[in-house]
Amino acid sequence: MASTERHEKDMVQRAKSELSKGGASPLTTLRNKCLTRGASGIKGLARLFRIMDDDGNKQIDFTEFKTGIVQYGLTFDETEMREVFEKCDRDHSGTLNFDEFLRGLRPPMSEARRSLVVRAFAKLDKTGDGVVTVEDLRGVYNARKHPKYQNGEWDEDQVFISFLKSYDSPDDPDGRVEREEFMDYYSGVSSSIDNDAYFDLMMRTAWKL
Repeated sequence: MASTERHEKDMVQRAKSELSKGGASPLTTLRNKCLTRGASGIKGLARLFRIMDDDGNKQIDFTEFKTGIVQYGLTFDETEMREVFEKCDRDHSGTLNFDEFLRGLRPPMSEARRSLVVRAFAKLDKTGDGVVTVEDLRGVYNARKHPKYQNGEWDEDQVFISFLKSYDSPDDPDGRVEREEFMDYYSGVSSSIDNDAYFDLMMRTAWKL
């Protein structure tokens, strides 16, 4: 997975560079600010919105949206937040479907790239329940090749937990990776790779697709 980690670093640098240029739309600026936290940056914002969704209707109003942005530590003035909110509130209902909003926040991926990410997740999700846990990784990810397993520092479970953290929110890790969260991660990585053939090769090599 070293190749993926390298591209994540490239993605962070690209996001920082785009922010330094200025002049982007508030939505693009929000995306880049999330991506400066790594490929899991968008996932972290997604999880925060889900935690805020007390009634489970997957809708947030502007006050909740503003609270989420602030709690996540992103700096925007109210005018910018209002512009993002109103642009994403396509039916002008005064509420956002935050799953749709977060899909819009992701860097765009072609259908071919999305298909590779879906296949990789399906390979990890042995139970088919849409969530990857330590138990799913047994027999799929070879922990015994990890350097810290080989030197006796970690056991297999510690290797698996470390692996899942790569895709988890750094601000609120829970040791579970859902398909949409996996997609959030790879949409960030994808943004640093311009060449489709190279992305295809990276995914097939990393996940033996």
